[in-house]
Amino acid sequence: MIYNQSTKYQVGSVTKMITAVLIFKLIEDNKLHLTDKLAEFYPQIPNSDKITIKHLLGHTSGLGSYVVKDGEVWVTEKTTDKQIMDLIIQQGKNFEPDEKVAYSNSAYYLLAKILEEKYRKSYQKIVRNEIIKPLGLKNLDSFRPNQKNVYPPYRYNDNSWHLLDKDLDFLNVIGVGDIAATSYDLNVFVNNLFHNNIIKKETLQLMEPLIGKENWGRGIAVWDFEGTIFYGHGGDTLGSHAVLIYNKEADISIAYNTNGERIKKEDFIKM
Repeated sequence: MIYNQSTKYQVGSVTKMITAVLIFKLIEDNKLHLTDKLAEFYPQIPNSDKITIKHLLGHTSGLGSYVVKDGEVWVTEKTTDKQIMDLIIQQGKNFEPDEKVAYSNSAYYLLAKILEEKYRKSYQKIVRNEIIKPLGLKNLDSFRPNQKNVYPPYRYNDNSWHLLDKDLDFLNVIGVGDIAATSYDLNVFVNNLFHNNIIKKETLQLMEPLIGKENWGRGIAVWDFEGTIFYGHGGDTLGSHAVLIYNKEADISIAYNTNGERIKKEDFIKM
């Protein structure tokens, strides 16, 4: 395969920021509310009568991380929505909503499913209609089988690089960690987001963490570089890694992607 400037990287949980933006587009259109209960969609989930959309967005729901089972990442093989949902139910609640913050892949899996129910379309079609087409993105897409022109994942050990036998099965992490993109298209997305071309300024403020009070907002995290504040999200697969952040004062965005790392992405972008 010949790689070029259009070759995409898997961006892992940067996907979650896009999922959150899509949720807030529904909120802007009064088709969903931050106070809506999870029980309206999935009453079988433990504590669903207490968990709100806001809790899901902000990692305060108390739900766990379905990508890990028995201490290992298991979503590298084909599975079903039922198996995933059964595991989320089995994992149950770790704490009461708003009691603390704990990163939850399960919460974003449920948010992606709520998007599909509300839009009556697949997540892939929602992303294409609401993000890709309006912004004219050519090299950002939700996962589809047999996708082409995407860098394969590598791992460094024994003083050399090794192609991974397998990464996540991205059909298992739709809306959670499935998107592939170039750095260029990620920069276009985040700049349009913070210039209020996707959602309104007031809506974006609801997504952002409260500086000094929160590290996680509702789909956006704080990245503090010795007092210089960026907003955005990071992401990892088993081999690929990404950071997408934006600084308001300087109107600067950074999109960093790699399909293998020797230096942690959080440390690399500080250099």
